[in-house]
Amino acid sequence: MVSASPLQKLYNICNEVFDPCSAGIIPSPDNIQKLKAVLDDFKPADVGLSPEMPHSRASGAGETPVIRYIHIHECDKFSIGIFCLPPSGVIPLHNHPGMTVFSKLLFGTMHIKSYDWVVDVPPSTSAVVSPSKSRQPDVQQPEARLAKVKVNSNFTAPCNTSILYPTDGGNMHCFTAVTACAVLDVLGPPYSDSDGRHCQFYFDFPFSNISVDGLSLPEGGKEGYAWLQERKKPEDLIVVGELYGDPTTVET
Repeated sequence: MVSASPLQKLYNICNEVFDPCSAGIIPSPDNIQKLKAVLDDFKPADVGLSPEMPHSRASGAGETPVIRYIHIHECDKFSIGIFCLPPSGVIPLHNHPGMTVFSKLLFGTMHIKSYDWVVDVPPSTSAVVSPSKSRQPDVQQPEARLAKVKVNSNFTAPCNTSILYPTDGGNMHCFTAVTACAVLDVLGPPYSDSDGRHCQFYFDFPFSNISVDGLSLPEGGKEGYAWLQERKKPEDLIVVGELYGDPTTVET
């Protein structure tokens, strides 16, 4: 009997883990560990990737790094895909509404900065970014909302799978490629505009840049907080999609 490919195993376990779930419903701890264990063992060769592939070449001077997204599978319960970033490629700060997300760095070094919303402050706590500090001074400014830094570090493959949840674990994150890198992403459920799971992008501003009357943080804790302001999808974000073309693509 021929054993299932790593990608087929991943599809099978995703189907098992996410089938009983819906938006905002987190898989059970046992199921999360089952999926994490499969992803932790994943290697670039399992999906036919390597740091020497054309996707990994550095962009020319003055050129915007092009990010490639390799689509493997998507259904209404989950999606599987791979982001390939050349050196200095950036996936800007964005959210994952109602989702549980597993990210496995396959190769390279990536800087990840992530945030969760601060929920233990008055609901009315928000701030208006002054035009002088705004990154979009000619547009009406949405209010900025307080968030807490969850992760702000470099990660180098091989490393364990990172997991974020609907309200914890760094639901808003930004990826910056220190070297060429590839990250295998599993989202449950996937983005869906029709179901209200829209990908929202953000600017982040240091906490000390904006003052709000009556809001105080523990001394020395300001570096761990920031103000996030909604923005449109960045015009300089170039993501080229392609289908995963290996003949061992998952059988559904």
